[in-house]
Amino acid sequence: MEVTRLAPSPTGALHLGNARTFMVNWALARQHGWKIVLRIEDLDGPRVKKDADRQAIEDLRWLGIDWDEGPVYQSPRMETYARAAAELLGAGLAYPCICSRREALLAASAPHAEDGAAVYPGTCRGRFASVSDAARVAGRPPALRFVVTEEHVEFDDALVGRLVFNPARDLGDFVILKADGTAAYQLAVVVDDARMGVTRVIRGDDLIESTPRQILLYRALGLERSIPRYCHLPLIVGPDGRRLAKRHGDTRLAYYRQLGVPASRVLALLGRWCGMELDPRRAAAGDFARQLDMARFPRQRIVFTEDDDRWLKGV
Repeated sequence: MEVTRLAPSPTGALHLGNARTFMVNWALARQHGWKIVLRIEDLDGPRVKKDADRQAIEDLRWLGIDWDEGPVYQSPRMETYARAAAELLGAGLAYPCICSRREALLAASAPHAEDGAAVYPGTCRGRFASVSDAARVAGRPPALRFVVTEEHVEFDDALVGRLVFNPARDLGDFVILKADGTAAYQLAVVVDDARMGVTRVIRGDDLIESTPRQILLYRALGLERSIPRYCHLPLIVGPDGRRLAKRHGDTRLAYYRQLGVPASRVLALLGRWCGMELDPRRAAAGDFARQLDMARFPRQRIVFTEDDDRWLKGV
């Protein structure tokens, strides 16, 4: 059986852009009979907000989204991620790094203005004989970085098509275990998707560059046969072309719920952004699933405008 996952992060509330991604993921699963797992990705400790997981679950249910297993939380699985990181370290596929985030950015090349990511130049690769050696020099625990070699990574995206990356040039060595012992997103996602048998990953195209990183980790952990099929959806962005955030006003589902906007109206807007027409007076999740046709799905990013906000509010 094919398996997918809904994976909200409780670092903030779900907004309209998140909602469209989750609706498409859910609708494809229900169209094709995939199993759905709800996974709460709560590893980013300082940024996790109290009760944000509960709010996300309520928002998903309000839209009509359901799931077959979960919620499953990542935070109790720290030891599992640490074992995977230790396996990579022992195989010479990871190394201790004492660069602070600021130092890594200053030393890096090819910065990405949107998210602050950059290509790490390998400053600490081969520098230390062991983790304890790195900790002694720095006076603090080191992070662990994955060694990215000169090899191309290719995959077929269900929406975008064939994609080819040179991770050494485009991405650089990346962190898999933070200095505080918390697993980084890339490692945790691979370990959990493999454990859960996830075969389909539907997410925003802001995560396209995560895919070659994750494919490399699958290979390094001997999980190549578990690599899922990916589908990256164009983001919903603000008028400035940047992904939805507070700078674009309040686009949270909770905000519209508090104003009394019915789920049917939100679903109608999300449907419009997916190339379909739904009745804003009576649209339901089932209608969304029945009408979703990826052949008609927009290939460009969608701009959320003030007109959209006024339309939702019935102004």
